[in-house]
Amino acid sequence: MLSHALFSTTRLFISHEQGERFICLTNGPTPAVLGNSFAAPLHLQISMRFILSLFTVLLCLGSTAQRSFTVSGFVKDAASGEALIGANVFVKETMRGTATNVYGYYVLNLEPGTYTLAMSYIGYEDWTLTIEVSADQKINIDAVPKAILAKEFEVVGERTKDNTEGTQMGTVELDVQKLNTLPALLGEVDILKTIQFLPGVASNGEGNSGFYVRGGGPDQNLILLDEATVYNASHLFGFFSVFNADAVKNIELIKGGMPANYGGRISSVLDISMKDGNNKGFHGQGGIGLISSRLTLEGPIVKDRSSFIVSGRRTYIDVVTKPFINPESAFSGSGYYFYDLNAKANYRFTDKDRLFVSGYFGRDVFDFSGSNEGDPKFRIPWGNATLSARWNHVFGPKLFMNTTATYSDYSFAFQADQDQFAFELFSGIKDYGLKVDLSHYPNARHRLKYGGQYIYHIYTTSTVNVSSGDTDFNIDTPPKLHAHETALYVMDDFDITDELRINAGVRLTTFAHVGPFKLYELDENGRSTGTVDYSSGKPIASYAALEPRLSLRYRLRKGSVKASFNRGQQYVHLASFGSTPLPTDVWIPSSTNVRPQIGTQYAAGYFRDLMDGLFETSVEVYYKDFDNLIEYAEGAEPANNGNTNYDAQLVFGDGYSYGAELFVKKRLGKVNGWVGYTWSRTMRQFPDINQGREFPSRWDRRNDLSVVVAYEPNKRWSFGATFIYSTGQAVTLPLNRYFYEGRVVSEYTERNGYRMVPYHRLDLAATLHNKTTRVVTDPVTNETSEVARRWKSSWTFSVYNAYNRANPYFIYFDASGNPANNTFQVVAKQVSLFAILPSVTWNFQF
Repeated sequence: MLSHALFSTTRLFISHEQGERFICLTNGPTPAVLGNSFAAPLHLQISMRFILSLFTVLLCLGSTAQRSFTVSGFVKDAASGEALIGANVFVKETMRGTATNVYGYYVLNLEPGTYTLAMSYIGYEDWTLTIEVSADQKINIDAVPKAILAKEFEVVGERTKDNTEGTQMGTVELDVQKLNTLPALLGEVDILKTIQFLPGVASNGEGNSGFYVRGGGPDQNLILLDEATVYNASHLFGFFSVFNADAVKNIELIKGGMPANYGGRISSVLDISMKDGNNKGFHGQGGIGLISSRLTLEGPIVKDRSSFIVSGRRTYIDVVTKPFINPESAFSGSGYYFYDLNAKANYRFTDKDRLFVSGYFGRDVFDFSGSNEGDPKFRIPWGNATLSARWNHVFGPKLFMNTTATYSDYSFAFQADQDQFAFELFSGIKDYGLKVDLSHYPNARHRLKYGGQYIYHIYTTSTVNVSSGDTDFNIDTPPKLHAHETALYVMDDFDITDELRINAGVRLTTFAHVGPFKLYELDENGRSTGTVDYSSGKPIASYAALEPRLSLRYRLRKGSVKASFNRGQQYVHLASFGSTPLPTDVWIPSSTNVRPQIGTQYAAGYFRDLMDGLFETSVEVYYKDFDNLIEYAEGAEPANNGNTNYDAQLVFGDGYSYGAELFVKKRLGKVNGWVGYTWSRTMRQFPDINQGREFPSRWDRRNDLSVVVAYEPNKRWSFGATFIYSTGQAVTLPLNRYFYEGRVVSEYTERNGYRMVPYHRLDLAATLHNKTTRVVTDPVTNETSEVARRWKSSWTFSVYNAYNRANPYFIYFDASGNPANNTFQVVAKQVSLFAILPSVTWNFQF
């Protein structure tokens, strides 16, 4: 059976040699581990055997390498105790080193000798220490912040030389602290809108925080907040993201060459880490803007050992506008607001053990009620909640473990009532997850990661409740759906030669849709003829896949060439009724009829730094295949899901995307920023849509140009400007309308056969900082000196859509005249959402 077939080939040994521990898997019999009662399909057995074989080879590398010692530790901010992510730790004599992980941990493998250990990180003093290596050593580094001069200003903050040295492609890190200097819609700094300025990332439209990566849909982006999945990342129907920048420490976007430790989505990963909180002293920051205010507090629970951070934000559109609305107005009972709360705490038990607990809760609420008795009333609440608990443990200098338990919940509801009649539509998804990740550093040339993940999904598809007075209508709504998702992965980032580095990995995933579940048997017209009931835990549909990941870098005399290949499988789908992501969109699992989405991406590029790293440039090309995509059938409506299967209104198809991306960034100097350009083509083909003919995706943008410029002439003033241009969105519109037998008949273009006019916009911003020091006079000597102010503040003035461009949001048709006298005509009209919008925000910290 499976246990003998897989585990009889390997045996686990833990050996100790001169105080060093290593792990190796060797051939030999071993007792059954899983028991003979469990059997798996042959392809799954072969896949698992392949992973174990690869695991064996990679782990044994550590035991066969030349004898070396380790220098390991944590790098943190000396002023706040925050771990520094991506700090460069290296040996000056060889200029070889590593970067700290997301918890600030680093490991160097060195042969015996004397070395100069160095650490560098933007905004911090350079650090060096002469060390004698004759045994394993633990060296924690306290990085001392320095005044961030204009020459060190950068918004996109990839680590030095990662552009040419690393194997990663299409990976960008954002410096959160600098986002405040960029223009923002109504003064609200938005992480998701910032990444839309990067090549390969497309916006969904005017003011919208939804984003699409290299032709993929919004559901194909894995968005993580402290490793918990965020399913709906926007407020105000997509105009603002749910992420409060004041609570965020690090943002990493991966749009190509996804490593094996990530999975579940096939287009991109947006990995967001919250701040840990200052463990040295109590501090706060916040801001007051035109539509919202925010406040963040952080400080030690136990100094140098434990800390917390709490951050909240709320809009006050409803409060500000209420006094100005006429009580007799139809909108007198209407209002909208959103709020969110981030909280995190951590505790360091020992130098080897640390615990982190973090959470997020956010809600949008829209109310509408008329001023007269009997007028309809509407209430639309929706939002996310996440919770993460993580335990870090250092087994030894070469083995680091992180165990994470997560909870994620997204829900949406639409409630309406008038007189005695009430209607409710709701949907959502809830996840419980457990994940173990191990980082293993066997020697100087290999950096291993391996681990596993389990997620229990509970889906609530579109569910309808209808009542009139005391009578509830018998609408047999779909039950909650249950599914189990698992993953095992192993990867190695290793240097074959000084020029060639490879990141190779594989991820084995499984998915099972299980009961309880009621399956409707439908006739050819879609009417229910009976049901099949599945008991709790009974398998309904199951899938398994082996997902290979490979990326490489070859260093040239000037620059480097990179290539990547990755294949992924996605078991969750987003069914959308519109062209923009809305709370009404429904998350559904793979099932008997809904097969997993499959994404395959090939990419290659040339990367080069110019003028001693002052400029960073890259050119990337890619091709992506999409299989088993879903759409709602034409004419489908959310309320039609009653008395039928949740997938009865879906149709299925495939797609592809290819393109080229150019990126030029000036990293340092008083004037810096970047220019990104993307040429791409994204197509879809569904047998039941557009008569089976190929058509452009709603996310197809042939040309996309973005320019970001930051200018900091001195310590008090900074200026920012952004410009964006993109090809117009592809939409389906009526081509002709005429009267036939007393009614209007419309002839439409092919699916997405019409292009709106191009979209372009210029935004401007200026930030004025108060003086960071003040002059004090000694009462005895009358000598003056400058001391740092405890309270700091700044004013940010921004202009959105500076030249008042009327960008199209949607097009509608207006009819006028009378057909009886031949004056009837239909005119297409464009709706533009935002004209020029000035705003001001006051930010403070103490």
